[in-house]
Amino acid sequence: MKQFPGNKLKEFKAFRKLTTSPKIQDFIDKISINFEARGDTCRSPLMVLKHGKAHCMEGALLAAAILWYHGKRPLLLDLKTTGDDESHVVVLFRQGSRWGAISKTNHAVLRYRDPVYKSVRELAMSYFNEYFLDNGTKTLRSYSSPFDLLRYGSNWLTSKDNLWQIVDDIDRCRHFKILDPGAVRHLRPADPIEIKAGRLTEWKRK
Repeated sequence: MKQFPGNKLKEFKAFRKLTTSPKIQDFIDKISINFEARGDTCRSPLMVLKHGKAHCMEGALLAAAILWYHGKRPLLLDLKTTGDDESHVVVLFRQGSRWGAISKTNHAVLRYRDPVYKSVRELAMSYFNEYFLDNGTKTLRSYSSPFDLLRYGSNWLTSKDNLWQIVDDIDRCRHFKILDPGAVRHLRPADPIEIKAGRLTEWKRK
């Protein structure tokens, strides 16, 4: 695997102490949410650090960069929903033979996953019952193959331009369906207390 190329950048020096996935998650959690008040963005890890804000995709790119810094492959996992909900992207990591995930979100759900899952599918399915609309409708429909950011070389780490190509590519990459068409009508909506918990947010709009 190609060596991480940004060791000399002062902004990346913070990566040195982030030697475990829990430490990376704690670091990502401390970055405020990017509400995209001035328009849609998909900032590189360097630009996220400069702006001090990140949404789920930007947080995933930053976490993936930190994993690469420590010699781990930077892998994303796309969780795709129905058209009336928003997809979510997390970062995959392995501890031995088990999979876990680092996640940037403003909500009480769709968060970090400990490395206890035997397969990527098993990990993706752990998000199924947390993924619902305000009316309780469950919306998760597919998950992607592990998406390796090394295909882009190293420019994505420091680009000053938005990384829309990565967004488009992960959306178009191979996805695996979670439900058969007839299974949707048998889904039970989330409980009112789950919906209430799902509305909890960590960061407030100013």
